[in-house]
Amino acid sequence: MTTPIDPGVVVGHVHLKVADLDRAIRFYSEALGFEVRQRMGGQAAFLSAGGYHHHVGLNTWESRGGGPPAPGTTGLFHVAFLYPSRAALGQAYQRLIEHAIPLEGASDHGVSEALYLRDPDGNGIEIYCDRPREAWPRDPAGGLQMVTRRLDLEDLLAAAESTDLA
Repeated sequence: MTTPIDPGVVVGHVHLKVADLDRAIRFYSEALGFEVRQRMGGQAAFLSAGGYHHHVGLNTWESRGGGPPAPGTTGLFHVAFLYPSRAALGQAYQRLIEHAIPLEGASDHGVSEALYLRDPDGNGIEIYCDRPREAWPRDPAGGLQMVTRRLDLEDLLAAAESTDLA
């Protein structure tokens, strides 16, 4: 039996191949709000939240002018960005509305609330916030019971307006 991974391990960043670096930077900085930390000419850029060195890497090294992977092929399903609160997720949703970014889905998973969308290169994105662990749904034996229910988007927007995060 192998030992489990250290519980302090987190996903540090995602690095995506994109067709058009400027278009990708605009999406991740304007529509999602990440800050450009470094740019390597027209080939790569690194963006983050909160001053971290980078959460998102973008490059055109193998993909300049390319298209998204064909349906039925392997690859990234989506990358997920964890927001610190429901109010912050609601404000992110408001930003998506302001930038006319369509949602592909919006789900209440019991353990979290999530919005699903695509970046300009067709990469799947989930933005979500977790509920407190003590509120996660459990079966009678204590096992986790995640669900997929419709997320109340109007209530999510109301949460954004009830707390000033600026």
